[in-house]
Amino acid sequence: MTGNLWAMMITRAFSIVHQNRALRRLYRTSCGALLCIAFSTPALGDEHWQSLHDDVRRGELVELPVILDWLQAHYAGEILEVELERDDGSPTYEIEMLGPQGQVVEFEFDAGNGELVGMEGVNINAMRKAQ
Repeated sequence: MTGNLWAMMITRAFSIVHQNRALRRLYRTSCGALLCIAFSTPALGDEHWQSLHDDVRRGELVELPVILDWLQAHYAGEILEVELERDDGSPTYEIEMLGPQGQVVEFEFDAGNGELVGMEGVNINAMRKAQ
């Protein structure tokens, strides 16, 4: 019932917009502005990723696959999320991992040298693989 109500409201709104010339112009302008914003946003993100690739090429950051390979060699689980943070000016990889017993653990690595600097979570030892 509510789906029909929404459909009627949307249909009525479109008919009002198309009957009024000023509203049609406003509608087109708004849609155009939204499209411009939508297509310009990825370009800003691309610049950020380009600078990260440049940092890796210069040797300022350890490549993420190196960190992930080490983590998966030493701990059982699946990677849920990876973030690169620049707290206090020093870059760190924060990696969330789902353990075999359902535990979620966050590992923190120094992105400059690849060193494990911290872990947070429950039952972390159950995730350790035998070496």
